Amino acid sequence: MSEVSVADGIRAAFNFGVQKFPLSGPDNLKTDWYGLFRDDNGQSIGSGSVSSRYVPHQAEDVVALVDAASVAFDDTMKARYYFNEGHYVFLEPSKDHRKAIFGTADNIFPRVIIRAGYDAQPFAASVGFWRDACKNMSIMRQVNGTSVSIRHTSGLQSKVDSLVESFGSLKDGWNRLTTKIEGMESRTVKVADFLAMVFGTPDPDSQKALTINKNRNAAIMRRLVSERSTTGRQTIQNGEVSLWEAYNGVQGFIQHDATRKNSATDLARIVMASEDKFVAIAEKYALQLAAA
Repeated sequence: MSEVSVADGIRAAFNFGVQKFPLSGPDNLKTDWYGLFRDDNGQSIGSGSVSSRYVPHQAEDVVALVDAASVAFDDTMKARYYFNEGHYVFLEPSKDHRKAIFGTADNIFPRVIIRAGYDAQPFAASVGFWRDACKNMSIMRQVNGTSVSIRHTSGLQSKVDSLVESFGSLKDGWNRLTTKIEGMESRTVKVADFLAMVFGTPDPDSQKALTINKNRNAAIMRRLVSERSTTGRQTIQNGEVSLWEAYNGVQGFIQHDATRKNSATDLARIVMASEDKFVAIAEKYALQLAAA
């Protein structure tokens, strides 16, 4: 049996179109607004109405983005994807892009994340990393060159050259990202101090806040101890770990351990973690302390 291509896999997963239909007011009163609907089940898409000028993108436009990413990275990529008010695609370039951060057991690999939503935001493509030691997948949004915006339009197949250029900048961003991560690995921080910077100090008069803080910090510390063993590091001395470990401790907790509604899938958890305020704070302080 021949292997299914990424493009064919995306077409099969997103085997429906999104169509624009006029919206009516009371008594079928005509309006200037339109709604977006899936053509297979009639489900409404997006958080609101759109104008008459809006042209919804289709699965073939997502395929064009994936093709451009593959050309830019000189790779035949593996892909995972899901649909939630838009198309989300996670691309895995070859292991040739691997970067060792500590020894031979703490490695990161690039991941390209494409978000093609049905809203006012442009399409977004970001280069993040997969850390094999803890199965964390993270998008560090505060490193220059790791995200690009692509104008939300249809007919992206006709714009391949400009798309390849956009994704080419993400390949350069991967080099900047790995440099920042190496800087984080080279500096240490006390775990307690870092967690206080990220999450703040709980209200001493609130037993609930104290319990949440205690349980969360303990879970993150258990994660750090486990990852130290996995990556061949020494046991934690004086409560200190590298900034790289501290960031991953917070990000990993949010991605894997934080309570989510509706049994969120692992891919959805990655997106949620990338948009989480505490992960953003952890990234900010880790980068600032590494540069100090």
